[in-house]
Amino acid sequence: MPHAHKHTETKNVVNRLSRAIGHLESVKKMVIDGKDCTDILIQLSAVTAAINNTGKIILVDHIRHCVADAVENDDQTVLDQLEDAIHKFIR
Repeated sequence: MPHAHKHTETKNVVNRLSRAIGHLESVKKMVIDGKDCTDILIQLSAVTAAINNTGKIILVDHIRHCVADAVENDDQTVLDQLEDAIHKFIR
């Protein structure tokens, strides 16, 4: 469902995702080129951390905007959706 407010971190999130995609493409090339498995695992770990950190930015932005609006409007649905998203994000 679209929101009537502006997310403040959209540009930051898009930039971070673009960098993570580029990094993941580099890891893919490492696999194709037969690079050392240890180096590949380290780079995969870096990609995972970058994606998780991006998720944290989205989560904080969501809390500050969507959830804050939901609380002001007594909208329990948004809070239930947040709880579900947190469970899926940190499994």
